[in-house]
Amino acid sequence: MHKNNIKSKFIDWLSPRITNSADVSAWLVKAHDNKAIGAESLRMMQGVLELTQSCAGDIMVAAPAMDVINIDDPMEDILSYVIDIAHSRFPVYEGEKENIIGILHTKDLIKLQKAPELNVRTLLRPTVWIPESKGLVDLLREFRRNRSHQAIVVDEFGRVAGLVTIEDVLEEIVGEIEDEFDTNEDKGEIFALSDGSYRVAGRTKLVDVLDAFEIELTQKEEEEDFHTIGGLIAHEMGYVPRRGEIFVLGTLKFEVMHTKSGAVKWFRVRRQPNL
Repeated sequence: MHKNNIKSKFIDWLSPRITNSADVSAWLVKAHDNKAIGAESLRMMQGVLELTQSCAGDIMVAAPAMDVINIDDPMEDILSYVIDIAHSRFPVYEGEKENIIGILHTKDLIKLQKAPELNVRTLLRPTVWIPESKGLVDLLREFRRNRSHQAIVVDEFGRVAGLVTIEDVLEEIVGEIEDEFDTNEDKGEIFALSDGSYRVAGRTKLVDVLDAFEIELTQKEEEEDFHTIGGLIAHEMGYVPRRGEIFVLGTLKFEVMHTKSGAVKWFRVRRQPNL
């Protein structure tokens, strides 16, 4: 016993006892300063710490910003919507948007090509429901156990509060995960489309948009001093716009094509006629 006490004191002397997450964070920063761990490792470890203190309500996409499918829409409208938004999974509702009846995996739509007798309702998978207070560590464990990637978040009254995905949880640790709709900044973020319109990323620098389309801001817009086109438009509208919403800037009409995690990822931009 005496030897164990000496060993314990020796360990404490080498590394002061850590009693809370703040101590862990401070120890990690010190390890980084001493070049024991790299900057990326430090950021990921701090992300894990923050994960233990966060819940689903902290990272969810709020209900008004959710991309959902109406089960009663014509199939051609559903397919067009799925292609434009480009998510791999969509909550499906019937009647009111609060009435989520299942989750549609877009890859399952391929089955309709081989079996026309099927319909969207037959393709739906069960919905995972979680409370806003669900801890992210527990949520990640549940995602793994159930092999699910998406959950609908409900508030204390049982109403739909939002949506959270496994990607949202992982991004708390590793940072934003790029998908097929994301681009490397070096490749540019303004693309000409075949119909004469343009696809513009929401994160594109405002100055680049102004230069590309040769437009000028109003004095009021210049005073706001925004860095990205998405930031300027969200501010002017007073909220993050949803798919299909339109904002006019000078001679340009910005239509929201794709949103992700509560932010606009892509706009379709057209010049207004007769201007």
